Amino acid sequence: MNRPNDPITAFDLDAYVDDQLDMARRIEVEDHLAHHPTIAARVMADMRTRDALRLAFPNPPSTMRAETVEAARRLERVLARARVLGRLQRFATAAVIAAIGWFAHAEFGTSQSAAAPTPAFVDEALSARRAEAVRIGMRSQPLAATYDPADIRAATNIAMPQLPKGWRVLDVQVVPSPAGPSVELAFEAEGLGRGFLFAARAERFAVTPPVVTRKSDEPVAFWQIGDNAYALTGAADGELVGAAKVLANSLY
Repeated sequence: MNRPNDPITAFDLDAYVDDQLDMARRIEVEDHLAHHPTIAARVMADMRTRDALRLAFPNPPSTMRAETVEAARRLERVLARARVLGRLQRFATAAVIAAIGWFAHAEFGTSQSAAAPTPAFVDEALSARRAEAVRIGMRSQPLAATYDPADIRAATNIAMPQLPKGWRVLDVQVVPSPAGPSVELAFEAEGLGRGFLFAARAERFAVTPPVVTRKSDEPVAFWQIGDNAYALTGAADGELVGAAKVLANSLY
C-alpha cells in the first residue's frame, strides 16, 4: 500500500492517542503504524498510560474545575512523552503517580468508599504472614535479615519502600503468588512491635491510598501504587494506617 499523500506527523500521533482524529485519518495513522513497529510500540505505550489515567478517574464529578481538567490532560501528555525517554521512565512514572494523588486530594478529599471490595492480594498477604510467623519461630530455618530494595526490584520488578529509622528487619523472603514472585518482609518497630509487609505485582494499574480493613478479625492496611500492591499486618488499626502512610510516601 502506498503511503498517504499527507505525511503522518507527531501531531497526528498525539491526536490518535487522544481519540481526536476522524475515521479516515485514523486509518491512515494505523497503516503508518503497521509499517513502523517501533513507533507503534511507543504509541501503544502512550495509549496504555492514557487508559491508566482514565481508570484512576472513572467518574469525574460534574463540578470539577476547568483548570484541573486541563492540568490533568497536560499531565497525561507529559507522561506519554516521558515514556519515550527510557532512562527517565522510572522518575516520570513516580512523578505522575504523585501528581495523580494530588489531583485526587484536591478534587475528592481523603475519604474512601466503604463499599469498595477488598483486593485479592490482601488474602495472599495474610497467608504469607502466617507462613512467615511459623518460619520465624523455627530454629531450623535461617532468617535473611539483609534488606536490599534495589536487588528485590531487579529480581521481581516490585518497588520496595524505604523503612523508617528504628525499624529492624527480621527476615525477607520471596514467596509465590498468582501474579508472580512476591515479597514478605518481617520487621520489628517501636510502637508497632512485630509487623509484616507483603508486596506483590497487581493485576491492573491503580493508585489507592492506604486504608484499613479486617480479614478473619485481623486488621490489614493495604494500598497500591501503579502496578505494585502492598499490605501491612501485625498491629492495631490506628497504628497500621499511620505506618502504611509512611511506607507509601517513601515510594514517591
